[in-house]
Amino acid sequence: MTYSKIFQYAYLVFAVLFLYDGLTKLGKGTGAYVSFALAGLAVFIFFFRRKFANKYNNKNDKK
Repeated sequence: MTYSKIFQYAYLVFAVLFLYDGLTKLGKGTGAYVSFALAGLAVFIFFFRRKFANKYNNKNDKK
């Protein structure tokens, strides 16, 4: 497993942590929207990096 795949899944871990943080802040009545936005951003970056990693690997396989 390469380092890029490890970092891909680290984004999902951060998304879960930000969701948990947002849910705890939501229960307290404070602004949790930043945590939810960061969780969404982490999920987006996961899929974005995965797409381009697969694209890069397919490009190298054709050579």
